[in-house]
This record gives sequence, structure tokens and C-alpha cells, in this order.
Amino acid sequence: MSSQRVPKPSICFGQVVIGPPGSGKTTYCHGMQQFLTGLGRKVVVVNMDPANDGLPYTCEVDVSELVTLDDVMEGLKLGPNGGLLYCMEYLQANLDWLQNKLKKHSDCYFLFDCPGQVELYTHQSSVKDIFTQLGKWNFRLTAVHLVDSHYCTDPAKFISVLCTSLSTMLHVELPHVNVLSKMDIIEQYGKLAFNLDFYTEVMDLTYLLDHLASDPFFKKFRHLNEKLAEVIQDYSLVSFVPLNVQDKESMIRVLQTVDKANGYCFGDLEERNLQAMMSAAVGADFQFDITLGVQERYMETSRKRVEEELMEL
Repeated sequence: MSSQRVPKPSICFGQVVIGPPGSGKTTYCHGMQQFLTGLGRKVVVVNMDPANDGLPYTCEVDVSELVTLDDVMEGLKLGPNGGLLYCMEYLQANLDWLQNKLKKHSDCYFLFDCPGQVELYTHQSSVKDIFTQLGKWNFRLTAVHLVDSHYCTDPAKFISVLCTSLSTMLHVELPHVNVLSKMDIIEQYGKLAFNLDFYTEVMDLTYLLDHLASDPFFKKFRHLNEKLAEVIQDYSLVSFVPLNVQDKESMIRVLQTVDKANGYCFGDLEERNLQAMMSAAVGADFQFDITLGVQERYMETSRKRVEEELMEL
């Protein structure tokens, strides 16, 4: 018998960046590409959005070379939503094209910049099947789900975001990190009713229901809102990591969470400098202290509000 060892298939790590339109997916990929390059990782960004033109980052793999939304809409007389669904189904039917493109970068860390149509991650199966196939090709991926942080200022919108995030987590079936993006403008559309950790840790939602009940429009839907809140809390899966792409500490925090989720920080498949290792290490900070630091940086906290909280304690 031959004593030669069979070489292990190479494992590729990466992130699939998803979220509603305008949540900052492309900006995140651009910022994360620059950040990871500074840490010494070889990074490849894959544009999975056939409608995404004018990319700000260097794109090594672009699905627009295979199919574009404009061509589909013009050729098949479809609208933007139906056209995007067709594009994803077309990509799924031509996965050999994607595999050949990705093989050229087998020693890199991948960022998949995905389309923003919510149905792709909550109902339709094409994108999920593509992610499953990537897993069979030895990709260890984490889904990074971006949502606008200013939704926290509106209880109704925040509960809607929680439902969408939970549905996406259950449908996509990948290690999942929910991110509150654009933290630097979180209070641009109003003040938060509670401290930031209430929203990042998704605490007792009955307090939000009380705020909704004070609105005449939502008062008649109280029972429905209670059931939605019960579903979210019964699963107890949704939490958020705050992010400002321009803040180095914020990027490190998100990267630590992602690297733990996909197992990158536990591997030894490449030489890593000290800074890269530290960025992926398991932190010893308490989550409350981290969230409090973010709150103090980006939110205006009145002295009266702090004194009232101290009196309650």
C-alpha cells in the first residue's frame, strides 16, 4: 500500500453580506476589504448583484459578466424584482462558471456582496442553494446581515426588522451575524426610547409594545404585535452588533464576531501576523461595556435621563 498522504481539500473562509437595499452592503465590503488588507489577509470581493454597477472596490469576480439585470428586464420584459429573481436562478443554473472563477483565488478570504431584495433571503431558494453549494466546495461562510440602525428609533420598524432578521436566519441556514449599520447617524430620525443595549441584545419587547400602544394607529393591532414579539423571543436568536465602517474599533468588533462564527480564528491554514491574530481572538470585554462605549460615542444622553436611571437603580 502506498504511504502517500492524500492532500486535504483547501478550506476558504469568507462572508456573505446581505440585507435590505440601502443598508450599506457595498460600503461595508469596500471598508472590510481595505481593513482586512491592512491586517495582511488576501481578500477577494465577489459581486453577486447583477444590478450593482459603479463598484467602489476592486472586484475580482463579477456576476455581471454572466448576466445583468438590464439585459434580463429588456429581453424578458420583467420588472426589477422579477428580473433579479431570474438572475439568481440563472446563476444557480450556471454554478460551474462561478466555481471556475473562484478556483483562481483559493488562497484568499472572500467577501460576497449580495443583492438587496429581501425575498431572496426569506422566501426564494436560489440564493440559499448557492450558499449551500459553496459549502460543498469547502467554503466556511458567515452571513453578515446589515440593517439600518435608525430603525431602532421607531418601535414598529424595529419589530419589523426583528421579524425579517429572524426569518432570514432560519431560511439561509448559515452562521449569522446581524449588524446595525450607520451607527454614526443612529439618532438622525429621532431619539431612542431605551439604552442601546436594549436593542442590540433584544431585551424584553413588552416595553416596545407599550410604546406602540400609545399610538392610535398601532393600538388596534396590539394583539398581533404581542404575538410577533412572542415569536421573536421564543426563538431567542436575534441580536445585533453595532457598526460604523469608518471606526476601526467597530470594524474589529464585527470581524471578531464573524471570525468566531465561521471558525477562521480557530484555524492555522495560513501565516498570520500578530495584528491579524489579535483581531480574530476571543475578546474578554463585557458586551455591556462595549455597547455602552458605542452609545456614549454616537448618542446624545441628557443628564436628566442619566440621573433618572440612577435613581431607579
